[in-house]
Amino acid sequence: MPKLIFVDSEGTEKSVEAENGLSVMEVARDNDLEIEGTCGGSISCCTCHVIIDKDWFSIVGGPNPDEEDMLDLAVGLQPTSRLGCQIEVSDKLDGLRLLIPEE
Repeated sequence: MPKLIFVDSEGTEKSVEAENGLSVMEVARDNDLEIEGTCGGSISCCTCHVIIDKDWFSIVGGPNPDEEDMLDLAVGLQPTSRLGCQIEVSDKLDGLRLLIPEE
């Protein structure tokens, strides 16, 4: 199983094993990492906003147009911001580092 590394706004890291096929939002929510995911992954909120480590952004890829529209509402938006509900866990993401922005 791939491991994802979540970093909170204070710099504390938590490495979690993630099942392939789940979204980053589901992994974070299931591990009590302060990601809400209010809309359940339907791209109608930005409560699963994460910031992808710049070294990983080209692997994860950028947001689709619907996601970009919703990210405009996110607090602390960065060039590598994504919605966690739109990132599917796979083996290629083993070691992925994500910052959970302060809401």
